[in-house]
Amino acid sequence: MSVRTYDDRARSGGSLMGRNGLLQLLDDAREKSFDIVIVEALDRLSRDMEDLAGIHKRLSFLGIEIRAVHEGVVNTVLVGLRGLVGQLYREDNAHKVRRGLAGRIKQGLAGGGLTYGYAAIAGRTGERVIVEAEAQIIQRIFQEYIEGRTPREIAHDLNKDGVSPPRGRAWNASTINGNLERGAGILQNELYVGRLVWNKVRMVKDPDTGKRLSRPNPRSERQVADVPHLAIIKPELFAAAQKRKEERGHTHPSHQRRPRRMLSGLLRCGWCGAGMSTNGRDKSGRVRIRCSAATENGTCPDAKTFYLDTVESAVLTGLQAELRAPKVIAEYVRTYLEERKRLAITSNAKRQRLEQQLAQLNREIERLVDAIAKGHGDPSILGPRSTALGAERERISEELRSEPPAAKEVALHPAILKRYEEQLGRLEEALTKGIRSGDGEAAEAIRDLIERVTVFRDPSRLGGVTVEISGRLNALLGEKAFPNQVKGVWETW
Repeated sequence: MSVRTYDDRARSGGSLMGRNGLLQLLDDAREKSFDIVIVEALDRLSRDMEDLAGIHKRLSFLGIEIRAVHEGVVNTVLVGLRGLVGQLYREDNAHKVRRGLAGRIKQGLAGGGLTYGYAAIAGRTGERVIVEAEAQIIQRIFQEYIEGRTPREIAHDLNKDGVSPPRGRAWNASTINGNLERGAGILQNELYVGRLVWNKVRMVKDPDTGKRLSRPNPRSERQVADVPHLAIIKPELFAAAQKRKEERGHTHPSHQRRPRRMLSGLLRCGWCGAGMSTNGRDKSGRVRIRCSAATENGTCPDAKTFYLDTVESAVLTGLQAELRAPKVIAEYVRTYLEERKRLAITSNAKRQRLEQQLAQLNREIERLVDAIAKGHGDPSILGPRSTALGAERERISEELRSEPPAAKEVALHPAILKRYEEQLGRLEEALTKGIRSGDGEAAEAIRDLIERVTVFRDPSRLGGVTVEISGRLNALLGEKAFPNQVKGVWETW
């Protein structure tokens, strides 16, 4: 007889995610590695009702018994009771922690975490002290912002000067600008004017992934305490920054929601892997794109721009070549036949169900009419019942008449492949015209095929652009969804 111990040290019982010991136990259970699981108490398995019930269900199905030290063999009733108690205990603890933090905030003590510009005082929990070097950076950011510089320009200079960011490798515009709804970002942090704001966000756990996510709380639920000894900038400077942010936040409606471009959100820099975004136009009106890392914080060494229409042309040309590959056409044929078969099965199943319902109604109506004719039963009861069944029969008959005839599974006609080739031949011209005229559906059609487009500069040609396409066809065809590996076009800019 073998004995094995499974443990998850310092892990929350609120989710299965991250519980490597428990997950290993379940894996070994499927291999029938043991017959009995012994636990100190059921809350050692999980403190979530759903998870605990699922564990019990799966182990029971595998014929594995759970035994708790003080409660013996575990059954469904015990799982339900202990699961409820465990979850209530976990949620009650969370409420107590928040209540304790609320009391600390009233005393002007930090509720957890360090804000840029401050350091914790050893041995004095919740107390903070200003870090002068970081305070000077904060004053610099506010001063430059109200003087007209943008968060992006400020971030560039901080990175150029070698200033360490609050976290990560580099300063970004978002670090400075923050999020208005969450009250995040250096420019919106009221602690810098001596006001400690707590409960801006709440943490929730995604039941599918087990990850903790933050959600903004209403301003009415936030708690504020005055901590003038932690003020780094003057109130008038902070107010001036908020006024400028508000002015910059009012965008004219004509500029707010432009039509999405064909490759919006899909472009990646071939040098550093960051996203790419538009970067103005040239004299002829052609749109340029540039690495966002180069634009936002200056950390990408390839700061030059590309022409968007050149990249779009390369993508469309590449798609045409890839979609003509024999493997892709074979997959097209297979998918076509499977869809025809599925439609035929679905249609036939519905017709059969309606026909069965109609036959059943006919039999019931015949029985009622026969009973009335023979004097069996009360006509005042049977008559209305027969009328109701007749109305239902008419409804079913009408639905059956409107149902299309049962589809037959047919082979793929050779003309279909010819049509497919013709469609590919017109793909670039039609989609290009549609996309540039603002046709959102044309852009979405392309986006359905593409997951990522990585843009490289080709040093062998002046103005050379090379693209690598990662497509959604991978879900169907595997890693070699783009067998030709077509990479690009060359065009000067």
